[in-house]
This record gives sequence, C-alpha cells and structure tokens, in this order.
Amino acid sequence: MEKPRKDLLRGTTLRQRAWALAGFAAFGLGCAGAALPLIPTVPFILLAGFCFARSSERIDQWFKATKLYETVFEGLVKRRAMTLKAKLCLLVPVTALLGLSFALMANVPVGRMVVAVIWVAHLVYFGFAVPLERAESRPEAVEHERLAASAE
Repeated sequence: MEKPRKDLLRGTTLRQRAWALAGFAAFGLGCAGAALPLIPTVPFILLAGFCFARSSERIDQWFKATKLYETVFEGLVKRRAMTLKAKLCLLVPVTALLGLSFALMANVPVGRMVVAVIWVAHLVYFGFAVPLERAESRPEAVEHERLAASAE
C-alpha cells in the first residue's frame, strides 16, 4: 500500500500552482528584504499572502501558521491594528537598515533623501496610521488573563 504524499500542491490546478509559485517567489523576496536594505519586506510578504490565498487552502494555512505572519500581520489583517511588539519588530530593523543605507550614501545626497523619505514614511504609517492594538482587545489575551487569574 502506498503512503499518501504530504504535497502542498496535491490536487491543485495549473492556475493554483502558478499562484503558489508567485507566492513563494514573493515570500523569498520578502525574506531577503529582511536582510537587505534595498528590498522592501512588507509589500512582498503581503503579495505572498495574496498569492497564497488564491493558490490552495493548504498553502494558505501554512503561510498563516508561519511565525512571521502571526507576529506581524495577523493583527493587521484580522483587526486592522498591530501590537506594540509587532510594530517594533518592523520598525527597529527597518530603522537600522535604513540608517546603515543613509550612512553609506554619504556622497550621494539624492540617495540619502530617498532613504530618509522611505524611513519617515515607515514611521508615519506604522507609528501613526496603523492603530495600536491593546492586549485587552485580543481574544487570546483575554483568555490568557482569565486562566492566569483562575490559577491564583
């Protein structure tokens, strides 16, 4: 008897496979963007989520189970808000990498202006446009607090 394969793409159409391929390419670029200052991370990860949602249920569930999605995007997607930790997980590396880019462009004033505009845009959007999610508004936080109180 043959064991069933644990293939993420099993039972998918060619169109779904194309969406999955595009999603994995965007996810790879997003991961590379976490380490390289010239590649944006967030747009590629959002594009990956868009593609994975159109590929297959299994791949979409895999993406939503990744630590990156849970930490950064789950609150933004479900509740249109982010925790302070998620905001800092985005803003601290972006600030460090853009600061390094800014320093390395000492002889390129136009490049420095572009980097500064990108940095300010990140700060304004994630600092002020995206609402701060309070722990008491998250269902899992309320349940955790209830269990902690009953244990005492």
